[in-house]
Parts: sequence; structure tokens; C-alpha cells
Amino acid sequence: MDGNKEMTDKKSDSSLDGSSEDSASPRFDERPWGSFTVLDEGSGFKVKRLEVLPGKRLSYQYHAHRAEHWVVVKGKASVTLDGVDHIVDEGGAIDVPVTARHRIANGGPERLVLIEVQRGSYLGEDDIVRLHDDFERT
Repeated sequence: MDGNKEMTDKKSDSSLDGSSEDSASPRFDERPWGSFTVLDEGSGFKVKRLEVLPGKRLSYQYHAHRAEHWVVVKGKASVTLDGVDHIVDEGGAIDVPVTARHRIANGGPERLVLIEVQRGSYLGEDDIVRLHDDFERT
């Protein structure tokens, strides 16, 4: 069975016992910029694998209820954090505080792979305020 399909069908223990803040959240989702897979989640945290396609970027956005920590495991990330551009190399990491405006982009020729750790009081996919979006989702 495809590993991504398996994650889609499998709920974490926290989802099964009703303790997850957002048990309706998808385990795997394709987006115009790439995809994400939820690896683990529990009270106050969620861990995702993000894959950003070459030449794509996520929306310039912020979250009202969560902070994020990104670790680049493959490729080189171009990160905008509160209007300041940063390059995060493979093995590097960057923190995104609650309400910080942020975006990640892949200017390289191969998929950019990150591990994202979310921490906060609400971790739903609807906690996104998009300020600018290449895919007109603002």
C-alpha cells in the first residue's frame, strides 16, 4: 500500500480518543505548492513533513494560535520572516513565532523537504491568515 494512502486512512491515537484539537484535519493533503503529511500530533503539538515543489512557495501568512519550527532535511529553503529574507540550508532550522508573517519558497531544482513542528493552543488548518498567495487563496 502507498505510504501516503496509509497515513490518510490511519488516525493517530489522539484522534481516536477525541483528544486532538482538530481530528477532522487531513493526514495527507496535496496543495498547489506541494504536499504535507501529518506524522504525529497530540495535545498542543503537531508534526508534519512538508514537500515544496521546485519553483513554488507557500502563501505569505501568519497564525493566531500557533508557532512553528522548521527543519530543512532536503534542499535549501528561502524563508521570509516578518519581511526579512533568510536562507536555511539542509540541516538548518528556523523558528516562526505566533503571529509572525512568514513564507517558505523552493528556488532549487528538486523538492524541498522540511519537518514542521507546530506548537499552540489550536492547530487547525483554518488558523491561517493569508496576506499574499500565488494561487489566489487570500
